[in-house]
Amino acid sequence: MKKILAFAGTTSSTSINKQLVNFTTNILTKTNFDILDFRDFTVPIYSEDEQKENRIPEDIVNFSKSLDNYDGFIVSLAEHNGSYAAAFKNIFDWCSVVNGKIFREKPVLLMATSPGAMGGRFVLAAAEQRFPRHAAKEIVTFSLPNFSDNFKFGKLTNSSLLDDLQKKVVQFENKINQ
Repeated sequence: MKKILAFAGTTSSTSINKQLVNFTTNILTKTNFDILDFRDFTVPIYSEDEQKENRIPEDIVNFSKSLDNYDGFIVSLAEHNGSYAAAFKNIFDWCSVVNGKIFREKPVLLMATSPGAMGGRFVLAAAEQRFPRHAAKEIVTFSLPNFSDNFKFGKLTNSSLLDDLQKKVVQFENKINQ
C-alpha cells in the first residue's frame, strides 16, 4: 500500500490546521500515512550566513531524505498575515537548500483552514503558485472557512464541506495510486 506524509505548516500546539490534518488522514482508504509535527524540529532561522557558518541542520537533512520514502503529501497551511507561518517557511527554505525538489514529483493535497470566511485562501494561492516549482506534481486543494462553525468535536460538521473534502481525498488517493 502506498504511503503519504501529512503535516500542518505550523508549530502551534492548538493548531486548527493540525486538527484538519488529523481528521483528513482518517478519511484515507487507499493509503497509509505518517503525521509529522513541526514542533519536533529545532532549527535556526534560515540565512546564507547561518548555512555557511553552521551548515544545514541535521534535522533538516534527515527530514529531506525521508521525503523520498513517501508517495504523496497532505499539507495544511496556517495563514499568518496572508502568507505562510514562519515555522513552515523556515523549514521550507532549509529543505530547498538540501533538495529543491521538495515534493519529489509527487501529488500534494494542499489544504488550509482559518477562523474566518476566507479559509486561508491567500496562503493556498501562494502555495499553489510556489509548490510546483518545488516538484509538486499534481495539487488538489481544499479550503475550510469558519473553522469553529464547521468543525466540532474533532469532526467536520458541515455536510457540504465534508462531501467536498471526501471528494478531494479520493481524487488525491487516485493520483497516488495511478
